[in-house]
Amino acid sequence: MKVRVTGVVIEDGRILLLDQDTDSGRSWSLPGGKIEPGEPIGDALVREMREETGIDVEVGRLLYVCDHLPGDGIHVIHMTFEAARTGGTVGVIAEGADTTPIRGVHFVPIADLSAIGFSPRFAELAEAGWPGAGSYMGAKANIGL
Repeated sequence: MKVRVTGVVIEDGRILLLDQDTDSGRSWSLPGGKIEPGEPIGDALVREMREETGIDVEVGRLLYVCDHLPGDGIHVIHMTFEAARTGGTVGVIAEGADTTPIRGVHFVPIADLSAIGFSPRFAELAEAGWPGAGSYMGAKANIGL
């Protein structure tokens, strides 16, 4: 079993995203990644955000906990948190930050999420301010990821 954290940073109606291919065919993703052995969840999110986006964040409320079962007996617990930028420079990506290349880091209008490949469900949750935050949502698909 693996645990993965992702961060949602929203500023001025725009969400911070990575221009990066995903296993679902989308070309955009939320920043985040695996928790290292012995690493607290909040520290992992702060580290991943710094490595992948160049910004420093403060971890906010837990949005959702989901299961991701990609096959071959693999089980990933997926935790999504709100985060607020506290410093850093958007787009300063650490070398080797992810095994999947990150082409860029951008704030994208929430209204454009569906147009760039996010599911209508994820766009709906973002536009509504994450109703049901803090909930176990079952499969990751239930939050549209």
